[in-house]
Amino acid sequence: MKFVIKLFPEIIVKSRPVRKQFISQLRKNLKKILSPIIDEPKIFGTWDLIELDIESKYQECEPLIIDRLKSTPGIDFILKVNEHDFSSIEDIANVAIKEYQDQVKGKTFCVRVKRSGKHSFNSIDVERQAGGALLHNSEASGVQLKNPEVSVQLEIRGDKLLTVVARIPGLGGFPMGQQESCVSLISGGYDSSVASYLMMKRGIRTHFCFFNLGGIAHEVGVKQVSHYLWEKYSSSHRTLFITIPFEKVVEEILTKVDHTQMGVILKRMMLRVANQIADEFNAPAVVTGEAVGQVSSQTLTNLAVIDKVSETLVMRPLIVMDKPEIISLSRQIGCADFAAVMPEYCGVISNKPTTRAKLGKIEAEEERFDFDVLKQAFENRKVENIDEIYSTTTNIENIAVVNMPNPEEIIIDIRHPHESAVKPLYLTANQVISIPFFKLQSANELDQQKNYLLYCDKGIMSQLQAEELVSKGYKVKVYQPD
Repeated sequence: MKFVIKLFPEIIVKSRPVRKQFISQLRKNLKKILSPIIDEPKIFGTWDLIELDIESKYQECEPLIIDRLKSTPGIDFILKVNEHDFSSIEDIANVAIKEYQDQVKGKTFCVRVKRSGKHSFNSIDVERQAGGALLHNSEASGVQLKNPEVSVQLEIRGDKLLTVVARIPGLGGFPMGQQESCVSLISGGYDSSVASYLMMKRGIRTHFCFFNLGGIAHEVGVKQVSHYLWEKYSSSHRTLFITIPFEKVVEEILTKVDHTQMGVILKRMMLRVANQIADEFNAPAVVTGEAVGQVSSQTLTNLAVIDKVSETLVMRPLIVMDKPEIISLSRQIGCADFAAVMPEYCGVISNKPTTRAKLGKIEAEEERFDFDVLKQAFENRKVENIDEIYSTTTNIENIAVVNMPNPEEIIIDIRHPHESAVKPLYLTANQVISIPFFKLQSANELDQQKNYLLYCDKGIMSQLQAEELVSKGYKVKVYQPD
């Protein structure tokens, strides 16, 4: 099994030294994210592509490998190819017949060739001869150079012929680790999740900062979506999850500030703390999911007033996006299901919130605010490595873990739908149902008289969810195969 990874075009046009750095970084990233699947992955890089050779024993891991590749920043597209030896143009034509005669049956086609190295023929010679041979040795309806139904892609490199089996779109952007870092203010909704993703896609190491306005359920939900984003799109680099307890700040605003100004002042308080977080972790930018006009605090005037408190660059990737666009992108990247069930805490609600805040009035309102409360919120921050947020609860008492289910037990696959689609769980004697972990606690189809086993890849999330279900009276264990 072989993959040819084409670099994002913006990388290719960089100067030779910069391009070399980017390619080297991408190779390191790929090695890190593929190592849990493949022992010593063979990755080779050139000036505009990277080759990945995988031993046949890993054939069953192909869907997971492809999923990792297409979620890695810096890749324009991935070609799954077969590699052949050849000594003549006739050999190439014979390979084309063997590989593509079934695909072109009843369809129009054309042959496209890319060639590098020294040969007695050129690319057009190969296109003509391979196209003619394929036409006469298949049931194709004909050759069509413009808009064919099937494009037969051949790549010739020295004495090797690559036939393209599939072309898979990549994420684009720059390799993680070649840009500086940022602190993303995340609430777990559509906007902040998509904003965080867009920064990762650009190769920016993204730390998550969550302002807890009240409620453990919200914090858990935000940690879940943050971990998903990190694991899916930037697991080549460790990032942080910072929780800021903001309940007392909200209480101070509610009791001291005019209700028409509360929304803007709350955002200014968040930004003040976010600046301190960014400074602490050497991040030159703070990221928010704000879009112009979406809510009252997000008018241009209000955003300008909010930014007055920031000495750090404030980036808003969604600033001119419409809500349907944001939700659509959220679905594409796998965050919409999280956002749909995310518990929200508004914190402050104004009857007539200002849409054109006056800086002088805002500052006058803030003079009544006790800034020791804000200082205390920062000092009480909790900083965790994103890859360790589940690790502290791996040994939950009273939750049984089994590696061999009884036939009557029902397996609940609680993985994210993207994960279960890539690597489905099949058992011959047991019923397997899929309920993503973020919907499990609100699921109505569970029966307290039946026995359930929860399944996820590492077993940690299963134990967390099982503990909660057991407390509600369900018969639940964890299934963790050897």
